[in-house]
Amino acid sequence: MSELIQLPAFGENRDRELLKDSTTFCYKESDKGPLHAHTFFPPFSDPEQPTTLLIFFHGGFWDAAAATQFATQCLYFAERQCVCIAAETRVHSRHLSNPIDSIEDVQDLIVAAKINHKTLGIDPQKVVLVGAAGGAFLALHAAMSKKPRCDQGFDPRPQALILLSALVDTTPGTEQAKRFASSSQARSLSPSKMMRRKLPPMLFLHGKNDRITPPEPVHSFRRWMRWRGNKVDVIEYEAADHHFFNFNCNPVHHDLTLQAMQAFLQRHKLLPTSQAEEAAAWH
Repeated sequence: MSELIQLPAFGENRDRELLKDSTTFCYKESDKGPLHAHTFFPPFSDPEQPTTLLIFFHGGFWDAAAATQFATQCLYFAERQCVCIAAETRVHSRHLSNPIDSIEDVQDLIVAAKINHKTLGIDPQKVVLVGAAGGAFLALHAAMSKKPRCDQGFDPRPQALILLSALVDTTPGTEQAKRFASSSQARSLSPSKMMRRKLPPMLFLHGKNDRITPPEPVHSFRRWMRWRGNKVDVIEYEAADHHFFNFNCNPVHHDLTLQAMQAFLQRHKLLPTSQAEEAAAWH
């Protein structure tokens, strides 16, 4: 019998290539191994001027790991003097976890980053969360929770959110409600039921043709959030589906969403001032 042919691990090699410019830290140990924060640092940094931290949470509805989904966005904003983290959280396929586990991981990562703000070179009062689909759900929870899990005086709530193809409604009857232990849990954890005043500014980027997380719930979320006095903007993209912002799906939409993200950060003074004009000139 001939020997088994050993095929290269294309997925693992691709992930290594995408993350080669990052520094990987373990921020938490799970029962299935460490959870990593793949951190992209600016090419030049000034210890006297801590910068903005962007933490990216991938999609996949808490099932499959995809920490490299936002690697290109991390590289882009690291070049503009932000520290960027491509985050790992527990996922069901690897950890037999549930959305509540992932929510806990997000809070733990934010607090860990703030505790180590001097090492990372970040301002703990300038933390922005970026999430796609289920990752957007996790970012919303971190921002909207009334009882965050604080540690050493650091609050896990961010200063702003950027949400792509966002999941905002997990009430019973929706497809994603099935991923929760019960209908009551799905309802109580739905961002659509957590709205209140004095929440951080949010930018939603959504494809008009998204059939997985349709845009209508996002528009409803924006209306009710604005009614409560919050700053929430939605930008829709023509002929764009659920995956429209990924570089390997549509480079044009990928670049357009980068421009929108950059403008949002500049408007809220979260992109380092010294780089703002240079970044604008890039376009």
